Amino acid sequence: MLIREELPQEHAAIADLTAKAFANMEHSDQTESAIIARLREAGALSLSLVGIDRGDIVGHAAFSPVTIDEADQGWFGLGPVSVRPDRQGQGIGGLLIRQGLSELRARNAGGCVVLGDSAYYQRFGFENDEALYYVDAPSQFFMRLSFVDNVPAGRVRYHPAFGGDSGQ
Repeated sequence: MLIREELPQEHAAIADLTAKAFANMEHSDQTESAIIARLREAGALSLSLVGIDRGDIVGHAAFSPVTIDEADQGWFGLGPVSVRPDRQGQGIGGLLIRQGLSELRARNAGGCVVLGDSAYYQRFGFENDEALYYVDAPSQFFMRLSFVDNVPAGRVRYHPAFGGDSGQ
């Protein structure tokens, strides 16, 4: 499995992969592909990794900046993460997430937040933190992974490309 940053000619394939990955997910509103496109158009897709196997894109992970109490504190949001349906459950998402977190650390990011299944994301070091919160989802699904000792507190907002409590 090769994991690398996306190339411009792969945008359509990433959109197709993302739509298929979320097609039957009950928690999805089917906007994940559009979110990635809007992040890209706004220059806010800070890290966009693809997983390549035998020349095919089988996974994708997006990272974009978040604010904490309206301030840029060098933190990022993870998501969407997409894996081709016939390849789900094979560790591809985990490889993409680990590589992305490693790259964020190398860029001296403060940390990363994620909205999702805590049982899954805890394996990467994410944890719930009542002091760092997101108002558009139940707190048990919102987690953070700090790369610094001094963890900020406050309200997290995603980029406006996400909609919801993005700061619009």
